[in-house]
Amino acid sequence: MPLHMTKIAFGANSVEDLAKRFEGRGVVRLTTRYRPKRHEELIGGSLYWIVNHALVARSTILGFPDADDGRCHIELEPVLVRIHPKTKRAHQGWRYLKGEPPRDLAPGEDIGDALPGRLAAKLEKLALI
Repeated sequence: MPLHMTKIAFGANSVEDLAKRFEGRGVVRLTTRYRPKRHEELIGGSLYWIVNHALVARSTILGFPDADDGRCHIELEPVLVRIHPKTKRAHQGWRYLKGEPPRDLAPGEDIGDALPGRLAAKLEKLALI
């Protein structure tokens, strides 16, 4: 079973903003300072995107080639897959995803507008969602 990671979609205010970054692109490349120690386990897994304190979408991880400046690229499939939102605290850089990943939305499934992450977290604590 592949390993997954999370990353904040910096500058994206919604899933639609994030989706615009993927439109018409080939392989998507992100640059990171250090290659993950468990990078081989991540290939074939997914990078789960955090927008407004919630996991909202994922992209399949293709590899971790070296960058010219000594850093490392994270190569992603240029497809953004919507998932059932799950609250997630913000962090810098990337982190391994712990626990069971959120499930993908089924084709045609509409969940409406996602609740802001902080509100969803409070409602989860109250067992209301």
